[in-house]
Amino acid sequence: MTMFEKLLAFSRHNKMAMLALMDALLLPLALWSAVFLRLGGYWDPKLNAHLWVFIVPPLWAIPIFIKLGLYRAVLRYLDDKIIYTVFSGVTLSVLVLQGVIQMFHIWAMPRTSVIIFWVFAMAYIGGSRFLLRGLVRRIDATEAPRDPVIIYGAGQAGLQLMLALQAGREYRPMAFVDDNPDLHRRTYRGVAVHAPDELPALVKDTQAKCILLAMPSVGRGRQREILESLEKLRVPIKRLPGMADLVSGEARVEELKEVEIEDLLGRDPVPPKAELLARNIRDKVVMVTGAGGSIGSELARQIVKNRPSRIVLFELSEFALYSIDQELAQIAPRIPRTPILGSVTDYDRLTQVMRAFKVETVYHAAAYKHVPMVEHNPIAGIVNNAFGTDTTARAAEDCGVDTFVLISTDKAVRPTNVMGATKRLAELTLQTRHARGSRTRFVMVRFGNVLGSSGSVVPLFRRQIKAGGPITLTHADITRYFMTIPEAAQLVIQAGAMGDGGDVFVLDMGEPVKIIDLARRMIHLSGLEVKDESQPDGDIAIRVTGLRPGEKLYEELLIGDNVLPTDHARIMRAQEYHLSEAEMASLLARLQDACQRLDARQAFALMQEAVHEFQAAEATQDWVTLQG
Repeated sequence: MTMFEKLLAFSRHNKMAMLALMDALLLPLALWSAVFLRLGGYWDPKLNAHLWVFIVPPLWAIPIFIKLGLYRAVLRYLDDKIIYTVFSGVTLSVLVLQGVIQMFHIWAMPRTSVIIFWVFAMAYIGGSRFLLRGLVRRIDATEAPRDPVIIYGAGQAGLQLMLALQAGREYRPMAFVDDNPDLHRRTYRGVAVHAPDELPALVKDTQAKCILLAMPSVGRGRQREILESLEKLRVPIKRLPGMADLVSGEARVEELKEVEIEDLLGRDPVPPKAELLARNIRDKVVMVTGAGGSIGSELARQIVKNRPSRIVLFELSEFALYSIDQELAQIAPRIPRTPILGSVTDYDRLTQVMRAFKVETVYHAAAYKHVPMVEHNPIAGIVNNAFGTDTTARAAEDCGVDTFVLISTDKAVRPTNVMGATKRLAELTLQTRHARGSRTRFVMVRFGNVLGSSGSVVPLFRRQIKAGGPITLTHADITRYFMTIPEAAQLVIQAGAMGDGGDVFVLDMGEPVKIIDLARRMIHLSGLEVKDESQPDGDIAIRVTGLRPGEKLYEELLIGDNVLPTDHARIMRAQEYHLSEAEMASLLARLQDACQRLDARQAFALMQEAVHEFQAAEATQDWVTLQG
């Protein structure tokens, strides 16, 4: 260790004492330098009788510095505010010095030397701090080399990020990139601003390990364009938290996040309509089934923001229920909540809960939704998804619930798998209840995949990339719709407030996305290269495994073309067939009997009878035959 490093290892109080001692030496030196300069390099012998005056500045200045907190400042994190502290302390000590000179008639001291002393003292005290800060940071850089990074965005957020990084020990900002040509060639604390087209050369010259997006207020559309332009650089990308999180204090500038695929696929959200969000929730008792799932938990988060009188969390999984209950306790401690363990197939339990808490609105999100799992367990899927929905709806009717909202899926449209067929049957049971007349308003909301849900490919791909690959997908041409979970939950709540009952609402999912393109983008956002025939030395391979039983290449949202617009730009109303009460009662009775006998073949045939457009894959039929 060098002498300076040994000094840095001293205790905090010892360092403060050393800095005070240094100032006690520098201040007299500054005064001597000022007098010596003013006298042109000569020394006036008359001053020998007044040498004691040279200790006046530290006697006054050091207590002032202590009071102003100069010695409490950590050298490593000194900023420009230190200049104000030094200015205040030196100026006060100069005034005291001038008063002493006048009081004791020290006429041998040149008058202008006091002004020169002020300049020297500022330079010595202030300069010593910045010199020490530079030495400390150089030692930090040597001991823990920081990764060079480029900051995209030279606005206020970008500048704050640069200052935070320069004071930290993880990243070293090498350059700014900004779309605004007025900022190009400007320099902020030694970091220059460049045009976006210079990025490839900058990445190469600086050997940047990461690009940091510092544009928290930019819309999703523009952010998507920027990310797409950065993909080809094959450099990991991180971003600042959103502006809402920064303003609310929930996140800090230096808390960088990984860029998620949601940032590439997400759309600029349509502002929700407050009256629709609040209609079924504000000051009402709201129940969410499947409250621990991906959609159910996000619904719960959105619901408590709209101030219900109580939220009832109904969930079969103890851990999932515990998790969402604890989260809501943190984000909405004033909203009464009741976690209930139970199954949506248990009519007595459902009616007990609904009556006890006088539930007014039910959001039914409980379902088995993993296509392969339900495909291999068709009876369980039918019981939970179809009969579970019908049982919950019957309990809601009997308990006088005002509104019942079913979370459906695009897989219910012309289903080729059991999961989709069970969800379509669930829709039909609610439409039949509405058609026969019911005080409860039944609403169905149908949408596609949500990013980041437990059944989404995104978490799977993320794990596979982290493990070094390969990424597996079932077909090179498979295409899906995607939506973020918060947007889906908000639209579900708004759609649930529309219509008179029996309505099937369809969410506008935007443009479909090829899953193989999604995989490539996730690899590129991780700063890696796809390994294929053109890039045999790439990092992550993509392996096609073949379509699973019941899996479609393309998903649909409408059974027919009969769709009507609503007052919301992202919500449409579908016009589709439903079964009569007699038909539905007969089908459900026979289906229930087949399920109780675990007769998968008969249950499967009845599903095809109930859901007219159900065309199961050959592999699914073979599997059902084996089970039957």
